[in-house]
Amino acid sequence: MKIIKLNAIDSTNTFLKDMVSKMSIDDFTVVVAKTQTKGRGQMNSEWVVDEGKNLTFSVFCRFEALCVEDHKYLNFCVSLSVLEALNEIEVPNLAVKWPNDILSGNKKIVGILIENSLKGSNISSSVIGIGINVNQDIFSDKLPNASSIKMILKKETDLETLLEAVLLKLKKNIGLLEEKEYKLLEESYLKVLYKKNVPTMFKNNQNILFMGKIIGVSKNGNLQIELEDETVQEFGLKEVSFANL
Repeated sequence: MKIIKLNAIDSTNTFLKDMVSKMSIDDFTVVVAKTQTKGRGQMNSEWVVDEGKNLTFSVFCRFEALCVEDHKYLNFCVSLSVLEALNEIEVPNLAVKWPNDILSGNKKIVGILIENSLKGSNISSSVIGIGINVNQDIFSDKLPNASSIKMILKKETDLETLLEAVLLKLKKNIGLLEEKEYKLLEESYLKVLYKKNVPTMFKNNQNILFMGKIIGVSKNGNLQIELEDETVQEFGLKEVSFANL
């Protein structure tokens, strides 16, 4: 495992993708930055961090035979890796808010961005970006649901130790992915999926409120919500949100 440490960078995902485009790099190369000036979340949302207080890193992974249609299992694998590492330091009430935000209670402490390169019908490689709020204790008023491990545990966490723990879990779970242990990954993910089987108020991208309960994730990675009339509707990224989060 090769780890590249940087002081400041626009985005670890952008930096690593640029490296991949210019040279041959080793599988599981990791880029870690003390701060990101243009960190990105899902759908080009911004990921803002305080310098030196959090973990912002990206991992390059190469795959032999991962079908594009099985991309959801890669998402499960990455989400579970971070959650398992946080479990080991006893962060309470952990859950994955679909598709891959990690919450403690109803506070977001981790964001994940996976960018895939395709070759035919397969994912040939991925750049996996992970941002963990670790020792930051002040967040913008624009981020009312953001929190950090320090704010939750009331103590600081060593960044190097946590990084090592996440990378070890990621290696283990990518091993399961490559062995096509899809059922195990899905069962583990659904056990920690936020609000699964809990009647909840949602709003769609037209801001229309509706009641339903999350029952799972479809074959193509969409969120499955059972409505009050017991029909099941699927939603893609940014097509649905929790009304109270």
